[in-house]
Amino acid sequence: MMLVDMKDPRVRMASVSQVSLARDLRSARVMVSAVGDERERHAVITALRHAEGYLRGQLGERLENLKTAPKLRFELDESIAYSVHISSMLRDLDPPAAEAEPVSGAAE
Repeated sequence: MMLVDMKDPRVRMASVSQVSLARDLRSARVMVSAVGDERERHAVITALRHAEGYLRGQLGERLENLKTAPKLRFELDESIAYSVHISSMLRDLDPPAAEAEPVSGAAE
């Protein structure tokens, strides 16, 4: 729905990573991961919050068994950005193969 129906270019590099629905089905916490720097990731959340009414309407049409579509609360999922940051730090710690000391064999 975000990629096909929404025209806002800010949401093109975003994906829903988790949805937690309230027991009464009236609200949902939508965790969104986005690619880009801090400003771009927050722009994605701003765009989704701005389009909440449209997205609720689309959900209402598609989820015919619900009386009302849940209120959507969009939040930025930082776990992927954090994982990329940790991977980058670990890569920086790993010495390049050419600089690594050769491992001496046990037969010497």
